[in-house]
Amino acid sequence: MPSPASNRRRPPLAEPPAAAYQPAMPDAADRQLAAQYEAYPYPARDPREEARRLVVGSPSHLREVDHWIFGARRPASVPLRALMAGGGTGDGTIMLAQQMAWAGREGSVTWLDRSGTARRIAEARAAARGLSNIRFVEGSILDLPGSGLGPFDYIDCCGVLHHLPDPAAGLRALLSVLAPGGGLGLMVYAPHGRTGVYMLQDALRLLAPAEEPPAARLEVARRLWRQAPETAWLRRNPWLTDHLSGGDAGLYDLLLNPRDVAFTVPALQALLEGAGLTATCWVEPVRYDPDTYLSDPRLRARTAALSPLGRAALAEAITGNMGIHIVYCVRAGETPAPPPWDDPAAVPALREWDGPTIARNLPPDGTLPVAFDGLQVRLPLPRLAGAILQRVDGRRSLGAIADELAARGVSREQFARDLGQLRHALERLNRLLLAAPA
Repeated sequence: MPSPASNRRRPPLAEPPAAAYQPAMPDAADRQLAAQYEAYPYPARDPREEARRLVVGSPSHLREVDHWIFGARRPASVPLRALMAGGGTGDGTIMLAQQMAWAGREGSVTWLDRSGTARRIAEARAAARGLSNIRFVEGSILDLPGSGLGPFDYIDCCGVLHHLPDPAAGLRALLSVLAPGGGLGLMVYAPHGRTGVYMLQDALRLLAPAEEPPAARLEVARRLWRQAPETAWLRRNPWLTDHLSGGDAGLYDLLLNPRDVAFTVPALQALLEGAGLTATCWVEPVRYDPDTYLSDPRLRARTAALSPLGRAALAEAITGNMGIHIVYCVRAGETPAPPPWDDPAAVPALREWDGPTIARNLPPDGTLPVAFDGLQVRLPLPRLAGAILQRVDGRRSLGAIADELAARGVSREQFARDLGQLRHALERLNRLLLAAPA
């Protein structure tokens, strides 16, 4: 079976004093970081590959943005203004812009980054796809206040905050251009799944000081990786592959980055709360539920007594394989109403899954096997899972599916019950979502 991928208005907030937006002064690490991404734009991408594939992931998948940021209530006809803050070589920008183009969605995606080299690659990728809904702007996210950019309905900041001298200042800058009712998709590093990385980073600070030219440091890193003993923890961490398959850019970003801060669940939660943000989804939600991994009734009795934050922190601690955290969030007080699963007009959609194919391949034991970075789990599904999934095509409404099954003798009550159970399993897997209303 497939594995998951490793996305009410109030008056505008009063403008805070200008001092609240003073960016941190660039330091030596910041200058080294800028030089790194000019020399080795990340991730390594070849625009010629656009004809063969679309890089898809989280955050910023259009279906996820519709579902987790807007509660599947924002009409698809309303133009979407998106910002990719730290756009790099363009993965998120190209994905969202292409998905909007395919769906005929109005709006635009603004790519923002300091690296001119990365911009040229991202522009070439967009040109290869014929995308005209992208705007390219060179600059730092810390300069967003007063930049004249925005406001944006959705902001992506993937893999950036953990490289800033002050991540909180980065969030404040992003919020300065976030439209009321909008939201953010964030990705930051997590420590446990990056076991071994920081040890070799320490070693390379001794062998290849940050003041040396990037090319010289890279050569030392290659040599060290070839010579690192089998006891080096990174050799025993199969969930990280940038140094193996990510080319020069991947190796440099993983082991030679001048500033790399990882966040546990509680640390990221504190960062969000400090910025006045509320999470609407930790991706994927099922990963952050310790009961996904613990079946012992006595242990579950104890997990039940934990707060939601404590439960997520426990899941992170016991699995050990979370190398990143992805979270969708909105301003506190602007949390959207939950997606309307009880609305017969709502249209369910599968993210990168084909409903009939999944239905045909469901195991006879009524469970769905999935894998999270090497961790295998089985999610229980209801009896009608196959019949429902066979009809989830992104066009049929929940009411239409219920009518079809009713014609086959399935009661409305049974459909509602099994839909709820199926949603519990697959929405938490970030696979079964509701589409934006037409």
